[in-house]
Amino acid sequence: RHESIMPAIHRNTDPRVCGASTVVVGQSTVFANSLLVSVNGDPNTHGGGDLIAACKNVYINGIMVVNHSPDNASPDGLCPIPGGPHCAPATAGGSSNVFVGD
Repeated sequence: RHESIMPAIHRNTDPRVCGASTVVVGQSTVFANSLLVSVNGDPNTHGGGDLIAACKNVYINGIMVVNHSPDNASPDGLCPIPGGPHCAPATAGGSSNVFVGD
């Protein structure tokens, strides 16, 4: 099945492992399921937590797209100690029917 091979595209408001949601600020023109597609550097609702895209072949305006493979993220504003979910708030979800490869 196609879904098991390709990871879901990650979008604005999709969840992170720390309970936050992604806030797409890096692009404003490409949507999936009526939500902006996330790109490298997009933060989360806890402040910081910039996404680290791993999708090497798909770009929007020259910025790498983020998918839920899951893709990692920098620590967010609630990172109190190393190792907690706020210290690596990776993607925790994505589109149910739009997929992109790494």
